[in-house]
Amino acid sequence: MKVLKLLTLALALTGLAQSIPSTAQAEPLRLEVTDGIIEPLPFAVPSFQAENSAAAEMAQNIARVVAADLAGTGLFREVPSSAFISNVTSFNSPVQYADWRAINVQALITGAVSQAGGKITVKFRVFDVDNNAALGEGLQFGGSEASWRRIAHKVSDVVYSRITGESGYFDSRVVFVSETGPKNARRKRLAIMDYDGANVQYLTDSNAIVLAPRFSPTGDRVLYTSYETGFPRIYVLDVASVGRRVLDDQEGTMTFAPRFSPDGRTVVFSLSSGGNTDLYRMNIDGSGRQRLTQAPSIETAPSFSPDGQHIVFESDRSGTPQLYIMPATGGEARRISFGPGRYGTPVWSPRGDMVAFTKQNQGRFHIGVMRTDGSEERLLTASFLDEGPSWSPNGRVIMFTRESQGASGQPALYSIDISGRNLRRVTTPQAGSDPAWGPLQN
Repeated sequence: MKVLKLLTLALALTGLAQSIPSTAQAEPLRLEVTDGIIEPLPFAVPSFQAENSAAAEMAQNIARVVAADLAGTGLFREVPSSAFISNVTSFNSPVQYADWRAINVQALITGAVSQAGGKITVKFRVFDVDNNAALGEGLQFGGSEASWRRIAHKVSDVVYSRITGESGYFDSRVVFVSETGPKNARRKRLAIMDYDGANVQYLTDSNAIVLAPRFSPTGDRVLYTSYETGFPRIYVLDVASVGRRVLDDQEGTMTFAPRFSPDGRTVVFSLSSGGNTDLYRMNIDGSGRQRLTQAPSIETAPSFSPDGQHIVFESDRSGTPQLYIMPATGGEARRISFGPGRYGTPVWSPRGDMVAFTKQNQGRFHIGVMRTDGSEERLLTASFLDEGPSWSPNGRVIMFTRESQGASGQPALYSIDISGRNLRRVTTPQAGSDPAWGPLQN
């Protein structure tokens, strides 16, 4: 049985957050996550209080985003407002714990919003209803009116962390390939969005096919492969300015499947030349290119370990595509996948303990996870075509591409908890593929 402890965190407050005095500290709640069943923790988010008339709509919208974030994890179940016995009428009013216990609420989130001069301030508290106490101190976040969704996600991250003991992942973004048109004439361009599909922005036009975008560790740059010259080339794009440059443009070669190192200073990628495909590494400025593999086989889809010491990758050196791990500077590789079928697109978990991958076996595609030594392989999904996993910043959730069957089938983005539960579609304006989950924003 795996236990997800619900702990009160001692948070290190940044310049964006200020403390609000609190009363008592609660004993830890506990949410049991077992192989048989997950019982979501019941919570309530009454509409946040508007501290001036201009903030009324904003207060309600922020509360709804917080509720959606928590419920969307599958670890929490929102108790609807229709069941409320009492309402929160002031941010400083005492909590009527008995009324919330009567409707089985275990975690209560209250908040207040003020809005003036194009700025908003959101303050909030989290309460352990069973223990009649606040979980940690209250906090407040501030920012522009346009950033209200991001502020709501920041609130959700704090709430999630205080209840689960894990870091959150709501204030993060995903870069992906937005697709339009029929399968035989598909147009693809890079797009970026909030983790939940909101605030989509396009980073490239649709004049050239783009593939495999990958965030830098700080989220300010994106690596991707483009066919705009007729051959695959790796580009580096600045997210803020949308300026870009070719990373490697050596004549007679094809470069693809790039990924940043954890420190953002180097890139590992595949290079195809003379009928052979190997892994290479180079500095982000294009200097210091180093060949990492020498096998007469196809090596691709490299991914660094969080400490930057190793690389997991896909190779068909054993006859079929399998997963291997080697030192990040090159050297002997050890195979870690031994089940039936073909393995590919491995990605190291941010926690460092697992590798996610795509598996094809008996006509079905799967997203799976295994330990870094190849043990405890588990398949989380099964469909006509599932591929390209990407980890959430806290290593709790995996986002991937699922394509429906048939001539008119379209790819879409989905996410799933590493327990194999809570499969959800991530809504995008057009078809979407190749998601890459970025870090928490600063």
